[in-house]
Amino acid sequence: MKKKHLDKAFTSPGSLIYLGKERTLPVEIKTIRYNEEEVVFSGQRVAGNVHWYNVEGVHEAEKMEKIAKDFGFHPLLIEDVMNTYSKPKLEHFGENSLFLILKMLKMEGTQIIPEHLALVLGPDYVVSFQEADGTDVFEPIADRLQASIGKTRKGKSDYLFYSLADVIVDNYYLLLDDFSDHLEEIELSVIENPSKVDQKRLYELRRELLVIRKAVAPLREIFSALIRDESALIHASTHIYFRDIYDHVLQVLEMIDSYREMLENIQNNLLNNLSARMNGVMKTLTVFTAIFMPLSFIAGIYGMNFKNMPELDQPNGYFYTLGGMAVLGIGLWFYFKWKKYV
Repeated sequence: MKKKHLDKAFTSPGSLIYLGKERTLPVEIKTIRYNEEEVVFSGQRVAGNVHWYNVEGVHEAEKMEKIAKDFGFHPLLIEDVMNTYSKPKLEHFGENSLFLILKMLKMEGTQIIPEHLALVLGPDYVVSFQEADGTDVFEPIADRLQASIGKTRKGKSDYLFYSLADVIVDNYYLLLDDFSDHLEEIELSVIENPSKVDQKRLYELRRELLVIRKAVAPLREIFSALIRDESALIHASTHIYFRDIYDHVLQVLEMIDSYREMLENIQNNLLNNLSARMNGVMKTLTVFTAIFMPLSFIAGIYGMNFKNMPELDQPNGYFYTLGGMAVLGIGLWFYFKWKKYV
C-alpha cells in the first residue's frame, strides 16, 4: 500500500491508478432506466427516463477510462473514484455533474472495514461506484425500484442520488446498534467480573469508533452544503430529503460521542474495579501480616535457646505460650474487624 502511495505521489494529476485492496472480481456495470410506469434493465438512453449505472469495481483502469470518456467525466473525478483511501467529500465538476464520496462501513468478524463508494449526479442519470467484493450495497434501492415501493420511481435523478446516499447513512445506525451491544456486554462484565474483561477488546472498540467517526464526521458539512446547494441538478423539492439525511448524520455523530464517553467510563470503571480488588487483596495480606507479626515475635523470643529463661522450667509453659498467642491473634482479628479493616 505504501509503495502505491509513493508511485501516486510522482504521477501527474488525473492519472488513473487504483489504490486499495487487491481485487480479483471483474468490473461489472448494471444499468437501469426507469420512469413512473416501468423499470428496464437496459443502458439505452431514453428521454424523460432516469438512468442508473451501478459500477461494481473500480480497480481496472481501462474500464474506468472508458466510463470517463462515455460520460465526459473529469480525470480528477475518476482519479478520486479509483483511490479508495479518499476521504468523504462533495465536489462540482462543471454545471452538469455533482460528485460525492461516501464510506460504507461493514463489520467483518470483530473489525469494521470501510468500503469506498462514489456517486455522480447528472441531469437525468446517476453513476454509482463501489468496490467489487461480492456484495451490492445498493441492492435495496434496485429492489425498491422493481417493486415500485415509495417515491423512488416517481422522483428524478436527484431523488435517486438522495436514496443511494440515504442507504449508506441508515447503515450507520445498524452498525452502531451492534457496537452498542458489544459495549453493554463489556460494561456488564466490568461490574460482575472485571478480571475477565479483555482489555485488548476495549482498545479495539476504541479504534473502531474512530473509524466510524472518520467516515461520518465529514458528512455533516457535505449534507449541509447540499441543503444550501443552488445547482440546477437538485430540485427544490429534494432539499428537504437532504435535510433529513443531515439530521440523521447529526444523530449518528451524537451516538458516536455518547459511545465514546461510555467507552471511557467503562475503561475508568475497569481500572477502578481492578484497583479496588487489588487494594482489597493488599488489605487482607496486611491484616494477616499484622496478626502474625506479634506471634512471630513471641516465637522468636523462645527460639533464642537461653538457659536461664524462667518459662522454660514451667511444666505447662508450652501450652500457656500457645494459648497466649492464640488469644492475641484472635483479639487482633476482632480488633481489625471492629475497625473495618477487613
